[in-house]
Amino acid sequence: MNRIVLIGRAAKDWELRYTGTGTGIANGVIAVDRQVSQGKEKEADFINLVAFKQTAETCANYIKKGHRFAVEGRLQVRSYDNNEGRKVWVSEVLVDRIEFLEPKQQGSQNQTEGRHSTPPPIDDDDLPF
Repeated sequence: MNRIVLIGRAAKDWELRYTGTGTGIANGVIAVDRQVSQGKEKEADFINLVAFKQTAETCANYIKKGHRFAVEGRLQVRSYDNNEGRKVWVSEVLVDRIEFLEPKQQGSQNQTEGRHSTPPPIDDDDLPF
């Protein structure tokens, strides 16, 4: 069984593109808190996400940097050869389902549920890219 569920905040706005056949593909990054040890400050893991079709468009249109959301999907590990001829391995979650955990922003068409909270700022120095 290959299932993963994550709750966190968007580390950046989602990027949406389309294939030659018109299929939407969106890439995002979720920052998930990890407790290091008792009494120490939490650290964040940054996990790559990929969504397709209508889910891709929804993610790109409504999830902005700092928004809290939950994602369910499956882990994929793939590789490719970079410009230097070296094999690069990439781990990412292929999104099956997304759930918004904050109320919609005023003036937004986003339909979400949950409590309103101000997202903590994400320092760009913490991003792995």
